[in-house]
Amino acid sequence: MSAIDHNGFAVARPGYALVGWMASLAIMLAVFLQGFVIHEPSPYELFMAALIPLWFLLGLRISRPVAPLMALMLLFNVGGLLSLLVMDDLDDGPMYMAISLFLALTAIFFAAIIAEKGKRLELIFKAWAAAAVLTALLGILGYFHAIPGGEIFTRYDRAMGAFQDPNVFGPFLIAPALFLMHGLLTGRLIDAPSRIGGLLIIAFGIFLSFSRAAWALFLFSAVAMVLVLLLKERSTAFRMKITMLALAAAMLMVVALGIALQFDKVSALFANRTQLVQDYDGGHLGRFERHKIGFLMSMEKPLGIGPMVFSRIFPEDEHNIWLKCLTSYGWLGFTCFVSMLVWTICFGFRYLLRHRPWQPYLMIAWIVLLGHAGIGNVIDIDHWRHVYLLFGILWGCRALEHGWQKQTIRRGDGHD
Repeated sequence: MSAIDHNGFAVARPGYALVGWMASLAIMLAVFLQGFVIHEPSPYELFMAALIPLWFLLGLRISRPVAPLMALMLLFNVGGLLSLLVMDDLDDGPMYMAISLFLALTAIFFAAIIAEKGKRLELIFKAWAAAAVLTALLGILGYFHAIPGGEIFTRYDRAMGAFQDPNVFGPFLIAPALFLMHGLLTGRLIDAPSRIGGLLIIAFGIFLSFSRAAWALFLFSAVAMVLVLLLKERSTAFRMKITMLALAAAMLMVVALGIALQFDKVSALFANRTQLVQDYDGGHLGRFERHKIGFLMSMEKPLGIGPMVFSRIFPEDEHNIWLKCLTSYGWLGFTCFVSMLVWTICFGFRYLLRHRPWQPYLMIAWIVLLGHAGIGNVIDIDHWRHVYLLFGILWGCRALEHGWQKQTIRRGDGHD
């Protein structure tokens, strides 16, 4: 890095370079730690609890394009705090809301640091990919009992890596998988072997999670990314390359799946998990019946019923992000979350095909967030750390786009 002296010349300052290197390392470590949350508070929470205030003390600012995210996140949590007022027994309610507020701050933090320096997006995705490969490998080794004590990385005969739940582990791996896939489709041939190896490990981890939501999310995201690339690239040769590589990757996945199904344990659980409706979905007070009753109940509860109260009334939690927002964050929280999600998806779609240095990262985050909105119909995602990272990435890209537009207008080059 360099500074400018009084004559206008660039002057090298090693101190600036050291600070920049430490900042990059801190960002990468923060993202990497998201893949290891067996116990709470996890190393990620502890590290971020120190990093966020330190960064703001050192001068990190909330830019105008990021400000709406901060407002909506905070109002979303205000709704949750108001829901505590209707609880007869607070129990773990305050801690639940403290976690919600903390995660909201992480989204604002990531958006702010990306807005400050767009090159940090590459660091974020590389760290995410490294965490995904390692935690997926732990899940795979644990599933096949290939390491001593490997059962800590499984649950209900399903791989969960260094997570507490296979249903969070699987979706966490999707964005890194797309990052490696994008590099494979558009990058240099010399880097292909490492990307293929990482992608196969992550894909196998997703499969062994036996999470139907993760499977659907992976399929949707992979297809959506290929379609966006085909729309974005106008070269016939490049489109042919993407098509051929995508087909080759799909065939490789099918072969890998065929090999995995040769194990009796895998094939039996796979057959069970591929049933569209499980007993706990359609049975008495099953998932879908709870959704119906819960939505009707929420229409009479403007402040909600409080965090984790739903599972005291019914056999399980809401397993639906929209119902979760209504019960745990009230009408205010529900309105803010839906507004934030719709706003994010809309501006992401608007910027999706623009040729920018950060376009690949915006594309991946947008596709994966859209997919999470879909699986949110059958699972709660309000405490998933990587979902808040996705929000931060997209709103950071929004700020970068605003900065690009301002510079373009000053140059008089038009808007794109």
